[in-house]
Amino acid sequence: MVTTDVLIIGAGAAGLMAAATAGYRGKNVTVVDMGKKPGRKILISGGGRCNFTNENPTPDNYLCQNPHFVKSALSRYSAQDFIELIERHGVEYHHKTLGQLFCDNSAQDIVDVLMTECEWAGVNVQLRSEVSSVTKVNDGFLVSTTTDQYQCKSLIVASGGLTMPKLGATPIGYKIAEQFGLNVLPTTAALVPFTLHDFDKERFDGLSGISIPTTVTSESGVTFKENILFTHRGLSGPAILQISSFWQAGQGVSINLLPERSITDEVNDWRESNPKKSLKNMLATLLPKSFIEAMVSQNEIIDKAINQLSKSEVDALSVYLHQWQIKPNGTEGYRTAEVTLGGVDTDELSSKTFEAKKVENLYFIGEVIDVTGWLGGYNFSFCWAAGVACGLAV
Repeated sequence: MVTTDVLIIGAGAAGLMAAATAGYRGKNVTVVDMGKKPGRKILISGGGRCNFTNENPTPDNYLCQNPHFVKSALSRYSAQDFIELIERHGVEYHHKTLGQLFCDNSAQDIVDVLMTECEWAGVNVQLRSEVSSVTKVNDGFLVSTTTDQYQCKSLIVASGGLTMPKLGATPIGYKIAEQFGLNVLPTTAALVPFTLHDFDKERFDGLSGISIPTTVTSESGVTFKENILFTHRGLSGPAILQISSFWQAGQGVSINLLPERSITDEVNDWRESNPKKSLKNMLATLLPKSFIEAMVSQNEIIDKAINQLSKSEVDALSVYLHQWQIKPNGTEGYRTAEVTLGGVDTDELSSKTFEAKKVENLYFIGEVIDVTGWLGGYNFSFCWAAGVACGLAV
């Protein structure tokens, strides 16, 4: 039996941040994780370079049944606070579009910072240790794992969601919440590629790897302006991952393939400059040639000389290119999703401390709760902020 002030389930972004924060306050902290390595999702994020934060996360960048829930934590631990932390450790990083920050070297740099902070704070991290049961006792909790039994005053559940089961994702956090009478909202994969119906897969056969700058709009009216990417299974790319969080089964999405141009204006210009050129060849100056050829071969786009196009044909072309309609078959699911939508209902938790309102000294942080950030470093931003807020409270 190991006695500790604070036991944290999950050695991920939120769990390690909470551990170091509580440890520096003089708490005896133990982290248990079933994996062989800490921070497994951190290591594979951002293509191995970890998009570790965004320059300016705001509550608008999060999906949560209670949109005000994220405000407290984000206001108390900013992106700049985390940037200063990694700068003290000598981590080199760079800025990308839309405020995204990535490691120059490797995502391992971020894990190393967190583990070093935990070491300096006197935190004990126990890997290959899967939780089998949690019991409430008078002076805290009794937690049994595959390696030991722990008695703790405060229990922090930072076990993550259901994404990437190959990395060991399990529903343990939801089960603990339900065990103690907390509401858990339905979960689904988010920030995830779309799969397409067989008909569309055949249409786009041979286009895998082609990327197009677009704006993508959900049926609910949410729009993201970024690239789409054709894959063997369907559609991916930043714009698709973003819109997937707002998509529901059976819905379609509208894609503007030329967000910076008006095809009607382009055709009018071509009537003057290239009247005898084919529409197919002229469109291939604006969009990938193979995409245009595929759409022409399927009679989705007509091919005539520019000076032979009627007004109605140009109008139809404009609708097609600026409001391209796709109805996904589904998503690739938790296997490739970056985050889990839904989870422990935030109405059950204090937004300042993340303590369960019904159960003293029981806390939930990170992906296990119903807070889902946009693509672009927002999920990590919230994990750092939630970890600090919780670590200061236990």
